[in-house]
Amino acid sequence: MATPALSHIGLAGLAVMGQNLALNIAEKGFPISVYNRTASKVDETHHRAQTEGGLPLTPHYTPRDFVLSIQRPRSIIILVKAGSPVDQTIAALSSFMEPGDSIIDGGNEWYLNTERRIEQASTQGLLYLGMGVSGGEEGARYGPSLMPGGSYQAYSNVQNILQRVAAQVDDGPCVTYIGEGGSGNFVKMVHNGIEYGDMQLISEAYDIFAEWNRGELESFLVEITADIFRVKDEFGEGELVDKVLDKTGMKGTGKWTVQQAAELSIAAPTIAASLDGRYMSGLKEERESAAAALREAGLKEDEQLGGVKKGIDKKRLIDDVRQALYASKICSYAQGMNLLRAKSVEKGWDLNLGELARIWKGGCIIRAVFLDRIKKAYKRNPNLASLVVDPEFAREMVQRQAAWRRVVGLAVSAGISTPGMCASLSYFDTYRRARLPANLVQAQRDLFGAHTYERIDRPGSFHTEWTKLARTSENSGVAALN
Repeated sequence: MATPALSHIGLAGLAVMGQNLALNIAEKGFPISVYNRTASKVDETHHRAQTEGGLPLTPHYTPRDFVLSIQRPRSIIILVKAGSPVDQTIAALSSFMEPGDSIIDGGNEWYLNTERRIEQASTQGLLYLGMGVSGGEEGARYGPSLMPGGSYQAYSNVQNILQRVAAQVDDGPCVTYIGEGGSGNFVKMVHNGIEYGDMQLISEAYDIFAEWNRGELESFLVEITADIFRVKDEFGEGELVDKVLDKTGMKGTGKWTVQQAAELSIAAPTIAASLDGRYMSGLKEERESAAAALREAGLKEDEQLGGVKKGIDKKRLIDDVRQALYASKICSYAQGMNLLRAKSVEKGWDLNLGELARIWKGGCIIRAVFLDRIKKAYKRNPNLASLVVDPEFAREMVQRQAAWRRVVGLAVSAGISTPGMCASLSYFDTYRRARLPANLVQAQRDLFGAHTYERIDRPGSFHTEWTKLARTSENSGVAALN
């Protein structure tokens, strides 16, 4: 009996993402072995491979058979829940692997866990990649954006496969070697943080239109959330989206992004506002109680909104919201890119921000044209301090700021919460000012805690006995009057 041909690659973890990525790889002509602890998932994936075109996918039911079915040097993708399940899967597989083989974790893992596993794998002579996978279930099946970081040799071993399965755009496949260590996971984390901001800003645009001009909503957001607004409620009148509970879930990458921004002293208010928005959405019962309590206290939302509605030019509102959303998005992306640059400097990753923008052009929810312009901005100036000061983006921000301010002002007057747009506008206004009232904050710190301060007119650090001098001055003034 002939020995079966060995697979080119393996994939362990056959939830929907794992199944879809395995089928994508097989469909591109690369024979793949698959494994899952639950045998029914293996059967399900194999059945799909047969029904979706007789794809070259081989099922396996034990870690040993799975590992030994792959040609050397072996490359095995793991797609299981982040944390201890990854460690357990590595332990189950690595005992059958050999020096030179590679493990590729495709989950949303904390980057320091990846760096720990890189070290642990190296003691067995194994190579390790932490690879961000963006695009959800659809992207995994038909073309995701891939962000592999860690061992360059491990990447080289599967480069041809990854380039074929990734989303394809005009300037190449949406995959590149990110850098050493946990850089791939960190980049994917920030990507998700930017996505948090994107989704928050889009929802705020939706809220504004829902109040004033719902009929125009679909025409404006058609490129972004067209499918959502086309689905009718099967149990009643109207669109399904209006029946969805206003309580947003999360898996942690947005929180990690904000925490890292704080640790690196990078301002990321739009991303932070989007995270706060999700926290606030979780307080559904409290919000309902607060709405009732404040109505009882005299808050009249209808009167407040009605007063603002008078004289609204709906056609201009549509264009204003479009411009406000675009300007806010620039600020959100600027914050994310600045965080990536700061971490790259700290870790010595040498991240190519323009290339990151390029691989996000396909397989992600982010609009391709926008990312292409970000790519070009960093190509023009790899050391760009912020997207806000890129000549092209700066012109667009200036052109859109009047509309942006009108939208934020209108929302505030009407009592419509727009934390993302407000945070973005405040970020822009703070960043563009050559002088801030931070001098008073630093003077307060010196008064309360003798933290010293610098002066604008001479070098060095200074400390002042503010209270003592103020009282002396006050007493001198009183004495002079007497």
